[in-house]
Amino acid sequence: MPITTTRTDGGVVTVTVDYPPVNALPSSAWFDLADAITAAGNDPSTHVVILRAEGRGFNAGVDIKEMQATEGFGALIAANHGCTAAFSAVYDCAVPVVVAVKNFCVGGGIGLVGNADVIVASEGAVFGLPEVDRGALGAATHLARLVPQHMMRTLYYTAQNVTAEQLLHFGSVHRVVAADELDSAALDVAEKIAAKDTRVIRAAKSAINHIDPVDVKASYRLEQGYTFELNLAGVADEHRDEFVATGKALNTGGHA
Repeated sequence: MPITTTRTDGGVVTVTVDYPPVNALPSSAWFDLADAITAAGNDPSTHVVILRAEGRGFNAGVDIKEMQATEGFGALIAANHGCTAAFSAVYDCAVPVVVAVKNFCVGGGIGLVGNADVIVASEGAVFGLPEVDRGALGAATHLARLVPQHMMRTLYYTAQNVTAEQLLHFGSVHRVVAADELDSAALDVAEKIAAKDTRVIRAAKSAINHIDPVDVKASYRLEQGYTFELNLAGVADEHRDEFVATGKALNTGGHA
């Protein structure tokens, strides 16, 4: 199964994503992921959720090939709504969400990680938003929760990655461990949270969300509006078609 859920006796629920080869998710999978995380948090026996992935890396964003194989804007709208649902599910989950990032987390994966409560990562893992190279925008809201403001802008405009080690320095990643220790590191911090009174932890999650200085859902929706403009103008299709055809970003020679 592409998205599975397991549970320990201590109230730790693990949601695993497995969409080979790189966990680029079709639009339906974003909704499925949202449902799995929401259901886990709504279960009163759940104390904490771990979000992890099988395969080569944690998440490679949306499935661009699916989008380009579909006529009209239906697939684009579905992907945007699906990402909104999944990102919100992580943020609104009634209990803390620990994400275990191995190897890479790009595109939509940043939305998941940026909205999580605790991040652990494998050594050398990279985080980034290649959106401008795909003719799109989005998840700057969530990248800004991982790095300082000017670093976010630099990474966003250049589509460059930041490493797990750099994020550890910034304080947004809790631990960086060897790849074969990633699951145990995520479980370790999850069990520390799960050992607390879940009534207090659930109240703490709600309180922290309510004092958040940025409304992440409204902010992301604003970003999506600019993405829709680029699609209506035909700009986004140019870049996505080039990516599907060559796997590379389109070189426009500096003009819009």
